[in-house]
Amino acid sequence: MTKRSTFLAAATLVPALALLAACGGGDRRHGHVAHDELDCMTRAMFFESHRSSRDGLIAVGSVVMNRVESSDFPNTVCGVVGQRNQFAPGVMTREMNSRAMPEVTEAAVAVLLGERHPRIQNAQFFHAASYHANYNNIHYVLTAGGNAFYEKRRPEHVTRSRPPRAVEGLTGG
Repeated sequence: MTKRSTFLAAATLVPALALLAACGGGDRRHGHVAHDELDCMTRAMFFESHRSSRDGLIAVGSVVMNRVESSDFPNTVCGVVGQRNQFAPGVMTREMNSRAMPEVTEAAVAVLLGERHPRIQNAQFFHAASYHANYNNIHYVLTAGGNAFYEKRRPEHVTRSRPPRAVEGLTGG
């Protein structure tokens, strides 16, 4: 995506993003500054996958949205991303400063507007692809952007207990 097309896409999405900003702007609760949904989604993508592919970014965002839609997690993007010990340390407070920010922001907007990674399915979890998790309830669905994405299932329903080969280029841009 060129800088001009990124700018034009962002300019046309501003009204839509205003509708998505459900967490507020300057409200301080429990010692934290509330963030809007776009900021929270961007933070999750940036700190979990900011040097990865667009597929990796969209997959992280898809997991966040799967959690939002689940009764097992908070029902807002900010609630999910800000949940203790679930995402990178400092995800809600550290500075985001990178040349990758336009791509990360574009991917965050796309997920908030409904784009999902086609292979994420119901996955609500991920870890670094280099990490070997030794649990019998992990069903892997995707490896992208340096992360392995998975669902937790009853052991007898796990059909893929190892991360699949990494795949990229499945999401639009």
